[in-house]
Amino acid sequence: MAYQGFAQEYLGMPAVTRAYTTACVLTTAAVQLEFITPFQLYFNPDLIFRKFQIWRLITNFLFFGPLGFSFFFNMIFLYRYCRMLEEGSFRGRTADFVFMFLFGGFLMTLFGLFASLFFLGQAFTIMLVYVWSRRNPYIRMNFFGLLNFQAPFLPWVLMGFSLLLGNSIIIDLLGIAVGHIYYFLEDVFPNQPGGKKLLLTPSFLKMVFDTPEEDPNYNPLPEDRPEHQPRDHDQNEQQHPQ
Repeated sequence: MAYQGFAQEYLGMPAVTRAYTTACVLTTAAVQLEFITPFQLYFNPDLIFRKFQIWRLITNFLFFGPLGFSFFFNMIFLYRYCRMLEEGSFRGRTADFVFMFLFGGFLMTLFGLFASLFFLGQAFTIMLVYVWSRRNPYIRMNFFGLLNFQAPFLPWVLMGFSLLLGNSIIIDLLGIAVGHIYYFLEDVFPNQPGGKKLLLTPSFLKMVFDTPEEDPNYNPLPEDRPEHQPRDHDQNEQQHPQ
C-alpha cells in the first residue's frame, strides 16, 4: 500500500518537477553507491571547454552533496517550490517553465566562469524559491515554528539558515540575484511605461513541450461532425440485422 501511494504521488508530479528531482536523487544515489564520484560532476570550465566534458554543464546542477540533513533539506525545498511553480503560475506553460530553467542555468554558469563554484544546484533551488515568493507576496510562512513572515522574505531566511550552518552564502546570493533578474525581466519590466517582454520562449520549446491549442475558428467538414457520426445503436443494428 505504501509503495502504491508513493508511486501514485510520484506519477502525479508535473513533468519538469518529476524529471529534475529524479535526476538529482539518481545522481546522489550513484555517488553514494560509488558508481561515479563528485570529481566527475563538478563545474570546471577548463575540463568543459578544453577536454569537452560537456556533461559538467548539467551535472553540477544535479548533485547536492552526500546523503544527510543538507541533502534532504534541499530536496524538500526543490520539490515543493518547483512543483508549486509548475502547477501555479506556469500551469499549461511547460515550455516557459523549461525556458526559465535554461535562462537561470545560463546566468549561473556565466557567473561560475568567474568564481570558484563547483556545484550550483542549491543556487538553482533558491532561484525557484525566489520567483515563487515574489509571485505569492501575501502568503504567510512559518519556518520550523520559530519565525513567521511573508513569502518574499523566505529566500533571505534560507540564506540566514545556511549562514547558521556554517555554509557560504555566495551560492544563496547567486540564486537570489538570478531569481530577481528573471522576475524583473518577466514580471516587472514588461508592465513599466515603455517596457516590453524581453524573455521570449523559443518556438521549438513550445513545439516540444506545449500541447497545441485547438483553433477556435476550425469548422469540421459535415461528415466529421458528431451529429453525422453513426451511433453505437445504429452500428449494432447494421452488424446484427433482424
